[in-house]
Amino acid sequence: MKYINSRAFAEEQDQNDPLNPFRSQFHFPVKADGSPKIYLCGNSLGLQPTQTSGYVQQELNDWAKFGVEGHTDAKTPWLTSHEDLAQPMAKIVGAKPEEVVIMNTLTVNLHLMMVSFYKPTQKKFKILIESDAFPSDKYAVESQLKFHNIDPKEGLILWKPRKGEHLCRHKDFEKLLETHKDEIALVMVGSTNYYSGQAFDLKRIVKACQDENITVGFDLAHGAGNIQPNLHDIGADFAVWCTYKYLNSGPGSIGGCFVHEKHIQNQSINRFVGWWGHHKDSRFNMRVDFNPTPTADGWQLSNPPILSLAGTRSSLDLFEKAGFGNLREKSIKLTGFLEFLIDKLDNENISILTPRSPDERGCQLSIQMKNADRSLFDQLTEKGVVADWREPDVIRIAPAPLYNSFTDVYEFVQLLKHCLHDK
Repeated sequence: MKYINSRAFAEEQDQNDPLNPFRSQFHFPVKADGSPKIYLCGNSLGLQPTQTSGYVQQELNDWAKFGVEGHTDAKTPWLTSHEDLAQPMAKIVGAKPEEVVIMNTLTVNLHLMMVSFYKPTQKKFKILIESDAFPSDKYAVESQLKFHNIDPKEGLILWKPRKGEHLCRHKDFEKLLETHKDEIALVMVGSTNYYSGQAFDLKRIVKACQDENITVGFDLAHGAGNIQPNLHDIGADFAVWCTYKYLNSGPGSIGGCFVHEKHIQNQSINRFVGWWGHHKDSRFNMRVDFNPTPTADGWQLSNPPILSLAGTRSSLDLFEKAGFGNLREKSIKLTGFLEFLIDKLDNENISILTPRSPDERGCQLSIQMKNADRSLFDQLTEKGVVADWREPDVIRIAPAPLYNSFTDVYEFVQLLKHCLHDK
């Protein structure tokens, strides 16, 4: 796409954007004068769809009207509410509906998956993750190692960027596998790195692991709703994600989990279980031995939080209408425009950490500010930009294609330019 550095170009793109009407279906935070802020922080918390309050209110009304009978008589019966979301969520992560379950929260699901898929032996016990994984991933992995009486210093292998670089190279990943293939029991990496914005080649990672008979899973916290991981086709063993970032389900909302079909009917796999994972045909018999549902639902513990599911349903309905392929196409153009405008600033104090290739990133660009503290970010915040600062010197900007516009991107860069000039 050929970009032009002008407001008129941005406005023309918005006028011709078939997804632009979705913007009006979200609540934007506003400035003191009542005008909307420039919200570029969907990688931390997605905006609230205007229809979400109606979805939540429907559940409250049904709870008031039916009490416990809402499990069967609510507009969206609570007994099967989570099952209804499997198909639209499966489209977003590239899976079969039976491989997807909406449950718990991300790190809880990560622990549950490691119970099933991390099987250390005396020789083969190490876990490989990227060095700058999101802290919760690192904490969870280290605690799993400790649970098995393994010192994290011995059991953790880190996939690191080369000296002087910010991005991980797949050749280095493959070299680590070759060196430690007889010691690695599990590979667990983030699909899209929260800090750099680098989107890894998941198909390449899975193939390398499968060649060495190593189990592999992904944290899609910054991938679900952002890139298409195609989990089923690439053959990942498992994946976990949250729904409150790009999937706009609400703060701290419910998470999601993928288990490949080659595993879901294997009852010999160890798992921590609860009654909602029991086969639904006999779940309420109460006095029978655990019989897992023969889908990813078999990893559930408890009945799902209906109010949280309502927020998830609201957003997934919008994704269904927009079409994920259309969203990804716009995302590439929108982030490309942001990259183009930042380059046009021609400022030696700014660099983009995120890969230049659209195939190696989602919508986020991580902008490194040379010799800067947080003051410039605070200036942007005062001018009505909602973004994200990460120590020591990175501003993360994520134009979400479902509700952000080309004009948002243009206006942000103009404000950034003014703040740099003021410095």
